Amino acid sequence: MSRTPSHLPRRMALNIALDGLLAAAGVALSFWLATPGNPWPRPLSLPLAGAIAIWLSGVPFGLARLHWRFVSLRDLAMLAAAGLVTALMLVLLMVGAGLPLPSSGFPVILALVLIFGLTAPKLIYRLARERGAGGTAAQQSAVLVGNGESAELFLAALARAPAAPYRVSGLLALSAKHTGRRVHGLTILGAVDTPEAALNRMADKPDLLIITTHELTGAPLARLLRAAEGLGIRVLRAPSLTRLAPAEQKMELRPIAIEDLLNRKQVRLDRAGMATLIAGQRVMVTGAGGSIGAELARQVAALAPAELLLLDHSEFALWQIDLEIAELAPALPRRALVADVRDAARMLAITRDFRPELVFHAAALKHVPIVEANRLEGLRTNTLGTRIVADASAAAGARLMVLISTDKAVNPSSVMGASKRLAEIYAQALDVQARHGHASMRCVTVRFGNVLGSTGSVVPLFRRQLAQGGPLTVTHPDMQRYFMTVREAVGLVLQASCVGSSGEEIPDGGIFVLDMGEPVKIADLARQMIQLADLRPDEDVKIVFTGLRPGEKLFEELFHGSEKPLPTRHEGLLMARPRLTDLRAVTLAMQSLDAAIQAGDEAAALAVLRDLVPEFLPAAALAPDAASG
Repeated sequence: MSRTPSHLPRRMALNIALDGLLAAAGVALSFWLATPGNPWPRPLSLPLAGAIAIWLSGVPFGLARLHWRFVSLRDLAMLAAAGLVTALMLVLLMVGAGLPLPSSGFPVILALVLIFGLTAPKLIYRLARERGAGGTAAQQSAVLVGNGESAELFLAALARAPAAPYRVSGLLALSAKHTGRRVHGLTILGAVDTPEAALNRMADKPDLLIITTHELTGAPLARLLRAAEGLGIRVLRAPSLTRLAPAEQKMELRPIAIEDLLNRKQVRLDRAGMATLIAGQRVMVTGAGGSIGAELARQVAALAPAELLLLDHSEFALWQIDLEIAELAPALPRRALVADVRDAARMLAITRDFRPELVFHAAALKHVPIVEANRLEGLRTNTLGTRIVADASAAAGARLMVLISTDKAVNPSSVMGASKRLAEIYAQALDVQARHGHASMRCVTVRFGNVLGSTGSVVPLFRRQLAQGGPLTVTHPDMQRYFMTVREAVGLVLQASCVGSSGEEIPDGGIFVLDMGEPVKIADLARQMIQLADLRPDEDVKIVFTGLRPGEKLFEELFHGSEKPLPTRHEGLLMARPRLTDLRAVTLAMQSLDAAIQAGDEAAALAVLRDLVPEFLPAAALAPDAASG
């Protein structure tokens, strides 16, 4: 980095001298071309005038700072313009001094010679340097995958590298219509939708496929990975390159992330609506140390709330997100409180002190087998904890509470899912009261499936098992789940919060359901993660099927069987209309549930749960007298 300034004056002096020499030679050559019988310029000082003219015209064009090794099309155009201006200056000088022009075509000849003389040496120098830096035995051969602009940026950055680690031998385009064209002298071999045909035509198979664009995701990317695996070619992704500060951009390639394989389109979010909802408001996030809660805290902090309260029962998780928010939004007033949402007195004291206007309730026990082994704790946290947070928030004057729910609440086979469905029922009943003017706090419920990389999810488990050399454990070959990224899920939660708090018509008891796309087989996910680690499934790393765990289903659902998904006017959001239960009946049932939990009576607690959630159909292992799994 420090080398450039110290060498700059010397390089500038060399550029000035060379440009002057080339211009002087160009003037002499132009006279010879215009009048071969009388080739000498008259007067003989005209070549010197040409050198002075290029020095003068080169100032506004910045010719002295030009780096010959990295000359671009823009630089060549600038050099051509400088040559044209220099020719014009000389012709005007000769006419003004009363000197005769050698021929009527002299001005054109002079302009062409100067343009050629200034551009050709620099272009030849660059091509020679690139050829001289060509492939070595240590380099890996690569084919680039992407559009023309991203490939051009990668090749330009590669040319700047002092010792390029890759030798690019061709390109794969996103569309077949570009096949056969050339970019930077490299042939577009084919399209990503038929990679085998293009790669098989190559005499020497590349070592790498380097993806230069972030447009390639989902099914087309998965198809490319399968083709590369069949040919024994690694696939890596290039960093995001720009035309800015090219010398500082690094060429470090990274593996394909499992998130890239999700076949999900970008959803347009109402950022202005989110800002209107949150800006200047006091916001509380429960479960702020968890995956969803932490991302909620990040996105809320970016929308300029008046104050942010981070609440979690885990000291370490709370410290982590508090530190991150301090770095993300140092001017934002915030509080970090260790608290348990099951402690009614503590929650009431916190909300009365903080007076939240918006509450995002993400705190929950989410791991199905662990909740099955601790059923009363799951009910106490997921169901009673939701009631406690909602009642405390309403008593403190909150105008909106957003409940984060789960697809496991639909036709639940686990206590975790059923406890979340009961939490939904309470939130629905509260919202109906508010909609009809009997309460002030609205309740918005948002239901979605798994998020990639969340605490306790399968992706971190697979990564840990891969790091240990395998095997990867999958419960059943047909097990499948819905997936989206944490950032995308939280963005849609905020979108649903905007819609739910607005005057838009929403049916009584309506629950927002995120459009999760198509479900993914967990076994396929395991194979893809093995391949992304540059390993072979069933050979380098085995996949072991361990059997369904207590409370698990093969297929998760986003809607009850009797529900019909209703579209909304907002991309990525659907609406469910599960049955409603009267608030009085739900409150009495909650009291009975609380009494059963306090008494440690699991059978009575499950009886209350089944009464309010009749679609709860646990497996035999879930019977109260069965051993916990």
